[in-house]
Amino acid sequence: MKLIVDIQKHLPHYNLEVSFSIEGETLGLLGSSGSGKSMTLRCIAGIETPTSGTIVLNNRILYDSHRGINLPSRDRKVGFLFQHYALFPHLTVAQNIAYGLKGLSKHATQRRVIEQLEQVQLLEFGDRYPHQLSGGQQQRVALARALATEPDVLLLDEPFSALDTHLRNELEKQLIKTLSSYQGLTLFVSHNLEEAYRVCQKLLVLDQGKVAAAGDKQAIFDRPGTLAVAQLTGCKNYSRIQHINHHTVRALDWNCILHTVDPVSPVHTHIGIRAHQITFSDTLNQSSDQPNVFPAWVVWTSETPHRMTIYLKLGESPMNLDDYHLQVEVFKEKWERLKDRPLPWYVHLNPDRLMLLHP
Repeated sequence: MKLIVDIQKHLPHYNLEVSFSIEGETLGLLGSSGSGKSMTLRCIAGIETPTSGTIVLNNRILYDSHRGINLPSRDRKVGFLFQHYALFPHLTVAQNIAYGLKGLSKHATQRRVIEQLEQVQLLEFGDRYPHQLSGGQQQRVALARALATEPDVLLLDEPFSALDTHLRNELEKQLIKTLSSYQGLTLFVSHNLEEAYRVCQKLLVLDQGKVAAAGDKQAIFDRPGTLAVAQLTGCKNYSRIQHINHHTVRALDWNCILHTVDPVSPVHTHIGIRAHQITFSDTLNQSSDQPNVFPAWVVWTSETPHRMTIYLKLGESPMNLDDYHLQVEVFKEKWERLKDRPLPWYVHLNPDRLMLLHP
């Protein structure tokens, strides 16, 4: 299975220019609202038409502007799971799933519908109508309908966005299980960084209609390359830099000098570090044998059920609540060990974890 996409589409606020290929894996599309993620999926499905370019699936041309080829959606062997499911309200669950099954005998259609209902654990719901189902059940029916036609490509456009947290977690597990036995390719659009990371093997990061990064998910998180990709993949700490030498910079917004493992080049304008990768020294004194250890004062904190976000100022005590340099995320067990320490604390910005970024 292989999908090759190389398309351009003129849009009111930007031009979509996307080029990538996917082969035997789940690809996550990340980006801010309006970056072109959903439009890319709609072009692949045939719901929207690019201005120019090509889309090729398993050596079968779905779209080619130069040759005048533009297969209708029904002939593309593409399954699409919309953000709001788009189930037909006047059809039962079984009829919704069977809707796209053309050319099969009645018996074969019934067998395919039962297989899909079993796959999404809704076997006893075939005679119900969409309004009789919960949001999570509707989402599972929509997934079953998308897979019933045995598509070569499955397109998932933020399938969990309308669900509450508990249902999102449950259905994410269901989706991962379902995709493990799916033989085709999957493209998964999500605003949720951690969700995309759990579901997908590869990532494609879009920024204002352009591909900002593509490749293995861990490589993109570890070395995002650009400031935009670092921000889109959840990096909360970044600073402008002044070059000192090949492995030393001054972080202008953090007011400190940092040593780096990666060589600094003239194209680098910023440095970053992820909030969960900042660590604290276990001693109350600055360690003499570790680079990038600085005294820090707690400005304020915020919490979730499991984690604390600590806002820190380096070098001196803060003037007000907006006077901080870094955000650090720790589990609450770690916070319990930290919170009663006298200030300043000592933070370590590990040179291995620092990301050199260009515009």
